[in-house]
Amino acid sequence: MKTVNTISEARDEIAGWKEAGHSVGFVPTMGFLHEGHLELIRHAASENRRTAVSIFVNPTQFGPNEDFESYPRDLERDLELAKEAGADLVFAPAASEMYRGTPAVTMKAAARTDVLCGESRPGHFDGVVTVLTKLFHILQPDRAYFGKKDAQQVAVVKGLTDEFFFPLEIVPVETVRESDGLAKSSRNVFLTEDERMQAPKIYKALQAGQRNYEDGFHAESAKTEILRHLAEIEGGETDYAEILQYPELVPVTEQSREIIAAAAVKFSGARLIDNIIWTVNKGGN
Repeated sequence: MKTVNTISEARDEIAGWKEAGHSVGFVPTMGFLHEGHLELIRHAASENRRTAVSIFVNPTQFGPNEDFESYPRDLERDLELAKEAGADLVFAPAASEMYRGTPAVTMKAAARTDVLCGESRPGHFDGVVTVLTKLFHILQPDRAYFGKKDAQQVAVVKGLTDEFFFPLEIVPVETVRESDGLAKSSRNVFLTEDERMQAPKIYKALQAGQRNYEDGFHAESAKTEILRHLAEIEGGETDYAEILQYPELVPVTEQSREIIAAAAVKFSGARLIDNIIWTVNKGGN
């Protein structure tokens, strides 16, 4: 595995792969890799001749009161894990390499962003589409892999690549969970012992909402069920709970066939998100 820090080095490496006719899989990350990231890398390595991983804590997707400075970082550990999972190249640029002075052009994510995490994090997805546009151009992947845990991000990125005709496939990968159901996340390390015991109840609340919906009730009833379960989480404050059509992230209608139940809960040192996505059988509500 090769590690590079500059755009020119990354482009040179990718150019060699392309010249050899290799397909390129890409996994964008902000580092502090966990099993969820490694599963994305393994997926990419199994479906492509070469796999590139970016490790870059993107400053433009953090709000003024968010955890950019405290976001966990351990590059040496990340490089070892990425290599073991099957990465061929890690692109780990400095912020000054990716953002060079005042931007000549800015990007704004105009759809799928005013609900869920986007509602309380204005500008977050603008930063996401900006950095991904840069990374897609630098690394020229055939496929890019994203975890379904951040389903809103997947929806926004799919909108980006569709809108601007990026010649790549977005591949969503199932959420990796702990044995008790908690979605794996870099932010889990900030949970206290008691909070760690409470956190799996987020997934259980979403499962209860899905059951409610599939039992013949409606979106509002399922949302109420999720909120009822989330209220039982000790030491956690519910940020949101929603039932929406996916990937459009609009209210559910009679015609909706793909549904997402999503929630976010704030603990003392971490805000955790989770979701479940399912397909409604024909004739369902």
